[in-house]
Formats: sequence, C-alpha cells, structure tokens
Amino acid sequence: MLLQWNKYAQRLSDKGHKIMEALLLINDPKLEGTTIKHELPNEGSAIDFESGKLELLGYLRGKLHNHDITIEVIVNENISSRKAFTPQDRYNRLNEINPSLELLRKTFDLDF
Repeated sequence: MLLQWNKYAQRLSDKGHKIMEALLLINDPKLEGTTIKHELPNEGSAIDFESGKLELLGYLRGKLHNHDITIEVIVNENISSRKAFTPQDRYNRLNEINPSLELLRKTFDLDF
C-alpha cells in the first residue's frame, strides 16, 4: 500500500500538483484492516487533502484490487513534518526506509 501511495505522490508531482504531493508525503499512512489512517498537521491541510481524496482512493482501490479501502484523515496538531532539507537528512530518511542503503554506501565507498 505504501509503495502505491508514494507512486501516486510522484505522479502528482509530475503533473505539478505540489500541495497534494506534500500532504501525502508529510508522514507515512498507517493501514488498519481496510482503513488507511493519515495524520495531517492542521485543519487547513485536512481540507486540502479532502479535495483530492477521491482520486487517491480510486487509484489505490484499482492498484491494490481492493474496493473496500477507505481513508481516514486524522488532524494532529502535534506532528512535525519529516522533510529532509540537507543531504544528510535525505540520506537518513532513505536509510530509514531501506536499511540496505548503508551496505551499498559502504560497499562502494560512497559519500552523500
């Protein structure tokens, strides 16, 4: 599910829909049964997300072959965006997603 979520965000980026892309990538959604729970930092973000939610839902239902999927938006004023601004931050974020990245970096003696 997360892979398709990120592919959809990339698709939005390619089309120039940067706001919706940013809302999708603020944090990783949680899957509980057939409900996708996505936390957003404020009510304004939730309103913007709702405007593109139906398209996202249609995309996910088709790609995952599951028409029971629903998306629940949770507004949590305490979450902070996990944006990576420096090369070190980007590397750390990617290493969280795929720990094999460290092995690749060491094997080929790579820097950031």
